Amino acid sequence: MKAEERFKTYLFVGMGLIGGSIARAIRRVQPKAVITGYARNRDKLKKALDDKVVDRLCDDFKTEAAKADLIFLCAPTLANMKNLEELAPYISENTLVSDVGSVKGDIQSCAEKLGIEAHFLGGHPMTGKEKSGYESADPAILENAYYIITPSEKTAKEDLEAFTDLVKKIRSIPLITDPAYHDHAVAAISHVPHLIASTLVNTVKNADNEAGFMKTIAAGGFKDITRIASSDPDMWESICRSNTEEIRKILKLYISGLEEVDGILKRGDFSGINRMFAESGEYRSGMADRRGTRMYKEYKLYIDIPDETGQIAKVAGILAEEGVNIKNIGITHNREMAEGALYIAFDREEDMLRSLPLLTENGYNIVSKTV
Repeated sequence: MKAEERFKTYLFVGMGLIGGSIARAIRRVQPKAVITGYARNRDKLKKALDDKVVDRLCDDFKTEAAKADLIFLCAPTLANMKNLEELAPYISENTLVSDVGSVKGDIQSCAEKLGIEAHFLGGHPMTGKEKSGYESADPAILENAYYIITPSEKTAKEDLEAFTDLVKKIRSIPLITDPAYHDHAVAAISHVPHLIASTLVNTVKNADNEAGFMKTIAAGGFKDITRIASSDPDMWESICRSNTEEIRKILKLYISGLEEVDGILKRGDFSGINRMFAESGEYRSGMADRRGTRMYKEYKLYIDIPDETGQIAKVAGILAEEGVNIKNIGITHNREMAEGALYIAFDREEDMLRSLPLLTENGYNIVSKTV
């Protein structure tokens, strides 16, 4: 079944970055759809009304529930469950409810307890952005991002087909799995890495001297693997509350791995260290270049520049003149990874590739590039 045949009216309960981006994407592919928006602070959605992304705003989402073919719950994980409980008595036989949370088991169990399992289809668009709120909403963040769909045994075939079609139409890549395995997988590839990054940063903080020497020289690999430690603490508290057991399972495996490394070092078995790097490197190299989120995706060039006034501005000017968009630019003080003195970050690989001949033709030496 096609999305436009099944879903003609939409209700968004919460319309921040993700909800707003989905609503914008739906408006683009279904211009005649009727979209209603709700937020606890109605003033935050006036721009959505001005943008004609939504047709109307409502003060009580419960009264709108029965009118909607598809309801998106786009608040934080725990709030989504509370909103689902409030919605349950009001949905019609034709209503399908989905959420966008990064944990699926809890809300699936909630739907089962409420007796609306056939009307609930979990979803997780694996995307994001540094900034939050509707004002940052952009349908482009959904493009080529994995959108995990977690049906239950009671999900109607037509609903799954229509929702999958909608995901494709908003240019995301649908992946279908069950809620339990979803939570196990995201614990491994998202939730535990955030805990590891945060713990590693605090380990360095506690080991640093009063002058902050470690903080000063931290760069390269350390910053790459700990960037996610700067994420929203309230959001990650909610995720850890919702996916505690799966996180603990993966965390125990990781701790066991660290203890094994410690044992290898204690025995002086450095060939074992070599094997570990070789195995992890092979597995890492087999991962798709396309990541499931744009949040941390960037392409970097490292170049050598003379220590002269105006050099950074000159480089930026060369690229700007040719319409190349730069995400970030700065000096690399720690060049332990054989990086150049100046780094330039891009959102798109094509911008990075266009920059290569422009810079080399102007006499700049490209030391390395990363993706």
